[in-house]
Amino acid sequence: MKKFTIRFLIVNLIYFLVKFTIDHDDDGSPFDGPGIFYYCSAFFLLMLAWETNDWLIQRATKSKLGSSLDMHNGMKIIAVNMSIVVLVTALVYYLAIFEFENICNIDAHNPWLRFRIDFFRAIILGFTAIIFNLFYYALKQKKELENTMNLLKKEAMASKYKSLKNQISPHFLFNSLNTLTSLMYEDRDLASDFVSRLAKCYRYILDNREQDLVSLKKELSFLDSFIFMMNVRHEGALSITTHISVDQNEYLIPTLTLQMLVENALKHNYYSKEKPLEINIISTDNNHIIIQNNLHIRKQKEESTKLGLKNIEKRYSFYTNQKVMVTAENDYFKVTIPLLSKNIKEVSIVKIS
Repeated sequence: MKKFTIRFLIVNLIYFLVKFTIDHDDDGSPFDGPGIFYYCSAFFLLMLAWETNDWLIQRATKSKLGSSLDMHNGMKIIAVNMSIVVLVTALVYYLAIFEFENICNIDAHNPWLRFRIDFFRAIILGFTAIIFNLFYYALKQKKELENTMNLLKKEAMASKYKSLKNQISPHFLFNSLNTLTSLMYEDRDLASDFVSRLAKCYRYILDNREQDLVSLKKELSFLDSFIFMMNVRHEGALSITTHISVDQNEYLIPTLTLQMLVENALKHNYYSKEKPLEINIISTDNNHIIIQNNLHIRKQKEESTKLGLKNIEKRYSFYTNQKVMVTAENDYFKVTIPLLSKNIKEVSIVKIS
C-alpha cells in the first residue's frame, strides 16, 4: 500500500507537470475528455512499467541461487521491460487516436503527428521510471548486502572469540593439569609429551586468534595434539582416527572447526572402555571432510542449543554458499564440512544475495 501510494503521487506530479509546462499551449482542461484519457493512460502505462520492472527484478534475483541485480541482469530487464512498454503504449495511443477518437475526444488535425508526440513522450517517461526503479533496487540491494556483510562479520568474530574462550577456559586447563599431575607419578615421559602437546595447543590458539581461516595442514596438526591429550585423559574410552587424502596445503578451514566438532561429540555422548566413542575424520573426493561418530547419547539436564554447530554454519556462510550438512542416522552422527580454496576471499556480494 505504501509503494502504491508513493507511485500514485509520483504519477500525479508527473502528469500535472507535463500538462502545465510542456502542454502550456493546450487550451484543454486537465479534467475534460482528453485530459481524463491522458491522465488514465499515464497512470496505467507508468504503473505497468513499474510493476513489470518489479516482477522482472524479482525473477532475475530469485531464479538462481546467488543471483543478483548486476549490469548484465539490468540490461536484460530494461530490454524486456521496454519491449512490453513500447508495444502496450503503441496499442493504447493508436486505438485512442485512430479507432476511438470520438470516445476519447481527441481532436487531432494531424493524427500521426499526435500519435508520435504522445507515443515518444510516454516512452521517455516509461524509460525514466524503469531506470529510476532499477537504481532504487540497486541501492536497496547494496544496503541490504552491506548489512548482511556486517552481520556475518560480527557473527564470525563472535564465533572466533567463543572458540578461543572455550579453549582457554579454566575448566579445560583444570582437566589438563589434573591429567598432568597424575602422569607425573605414573609416566614422566608421557607427562613431558603431554606438556609439550598442551603448550602446542595453546600456542596454536593464541597465534591464530586473529585469523578466522587457517590451512588444513595447520588445523590437522593442532587436532593431532588435541586428540593425543583426549586419548591420554580418556584412556581406552576413545578411538579418534583421521584419513585425509587431499593436499592439506591447498585448502583452508575456519579456525578450530575440527576441534569444536570433536569436542561436540565428546560433550554429547557417553563413553567408556566397555563402550568406546569412535570418531572418524575422513576427506571425500568432492573436497569435503566428514566428522562421524557413533551415538551413545549422554542424558542432558537441558536440551542442547546446538550453538556450536550454528556458529560453524554461520562462519562458513561468510565464505561460501556450500552448506554444512548435519545428519543423524543408523546410530551415527555425521557432520560434513566443505574445504575452502586457499585463494578464497571474503564472500562476494553475489554470493550473499
